[in-house]
Amino acid sequence: MFNIVFENNTDLEIDIEFLNSIAKTISEEEIEFILTNNQEIHEINLTTRGVDKPTDVLSFPYEEMPNTPLGSIVISVDFVEKKAKEYNHSFEDELSLLFIHGLLHLVGYDHEVDNGEHRKKEEELIKQFNLPDSLIIRNS
Repeated sequence: MFNIVFENNTDLEIDIEFLNSIAKTISEEEIEFILTNNQEIHEINLTTRGVDKPTDVLSFPYEEMPNTPLGSIVISVDFVEKKAKEYNHSFEDELSLLFIHGLLHLVGYDHEVDNGEHRKKEEELIKQFNLPDSLIIRNS
């Protein structure tokens, strides 16, 4: 059973089964996952955060109400492709790394204000799912 509601705004075919297995280790709640491009994520970033540039991943936790998803994760396919090449690993691995980062924001982790808890939890999940440690390295 999938708890990811996937909106693919690209023409890439994505198998979300692996991402769903990651999500289930954190929450059984439904998660909206949007895969888009730099242009759309730039617009979302500007509208929601006032930041006038594209970014790799955005997370939007929802208010806790019955029958609502945990939140939304928006990832730019352009960043996924660029970082996968830069760090010499697969598109799927990079997508998974960014998904983990966004998912942890949905459940309350915030690397901008915490004492390393977000990065520590990311590292645990990266090791658990045998993903490349490039996210740990580039965030250190």
